[in-house]
Amino acid sequence: MAQTDYKYKLLFICLGNICRSPAAEGVMKHIVESENTGSDFYIDSAGIGGWHVGELPDKRMRVHAARRGYNLNSRARQFTEDDFGRFDYIPKFRSTLI
Repeated sequence: MAQTDYKYKLLFICLGNICRSPAAEGVMKHIVESENTGSDFYIDSAGIGGWHVGELPDKRMRVHAARRGYNLNSRARQFTEDDFGRFDYIPKFRSTLI
């Protein structure tokens, strides 16, 4: 990546923002930081629903992530229409049950 002030903005989304999307956020942050490109990215996650707004990721998810060297410390937030304009890339995660 060329030296620039631009940050690539990634937003991971799942249903409640306490398991899948914060895990993806934490893993991606770990990857870019270990590649010394963390300053080139802004990485966040959000949920479609607002049930868990303000909560940490599920404790079981945090424990298993920590065992693997990932820090899942973001607080749940709900996805908003404004996110479409704020982020460059918004991959979605869906359950295999759907």
